[in-house]
Amino acid sequence: MDTAKIKALASAPYELKLARLDAQLKRLESVLVAFSAGVDSTVLLHAAHRVLGDRARGFIADSPSLPRAELKQARELAAEMGCTLEVVKTSELEDDSYAVNNSMRCYFCKEALFGAMSQAQLALGFRAMAFGEVLDDLGDDRPGARAASEAGVFAPLSEAGLTKEDVRRYAREHGLGVEDKPSSACLASRIPRGTRVTKARLTQVEAAEARLRALGLKQLRVRHHGSRARVEVGAGEEEFVRLHRTRLEEALAAEGFSWAEWDTYKDPGGIPST
Repeated sequence: MDTAKIKALASAPYELKLARLDAQLKRLESVLVAFSAGVDSTVLLHAAHRVLGDRARGFIADSPSLPRAELKQARELAAEMGCTLEVVKTSELEDDSYAVNNSMRCYFCKEALFGAMSQAQLALGFRAMAFGEVLDDLGDDRPGARAASEAGVFAPLSEAGLTKEDVRRYAREHGLGVEDKPSSACLASRIPRGTRVTKARLTQVEAAEARLRALGLKQLRVRHHGSRARVEVGAGEEEFVRLHRTRLEEALAAEGFSWAEWDTYKDPGGIPST
């Protein structure tokens, strides 16, 4: 989509964007929505269910790179919205193209996701698949979006012109409880590019982050660098780290990280730094 069209869509009145979204969803007739419980996919699933009822369902890949806590949140949020959620295990770690962890990792991850979704779509007899791309995403290099396009997955939010600001407004107006939820990323994003993604490394990162959250940190990333961890915390949590650093580092050591460096997390616009 060219820059002029993106600007025109973004500048449209919010109410017009919602009307466009509803019209697009009606045309799909039935849709399986890739759902992560993030703001964008939550808004899309809610809107699809509002327009299509039970002809809209969520879909989440139970992947090794998905934290158990996030899977639990996704199940609970879908239930709160009255939506059926299809949960299917995927095995991208068995695909060497994914596991080698090069610049195309996200592509192969989404290829596995949309492949599993396609099978579920056919089994359900649904006409379409959709994912929560918003207009802001179009300025980024997103291999996952390429995989979506190749798989014929629709992007109703961006096509209707909804931006990050718009979906947060929608979430707030409909009481979805995710309007202030920080961006998230899979556990594999914590492993530096070129370092193989393994179940052991994913499990180690997940356990370390769970320990740090239990001690009081909220937004964080534990970047895996062998026995060293680079921990990024949310803006405003630096003082907490300063006061409790010894306890935090003891928690990391319990998960095999013998040394840690600390930094403030900077949202890279959906593309995880490594």
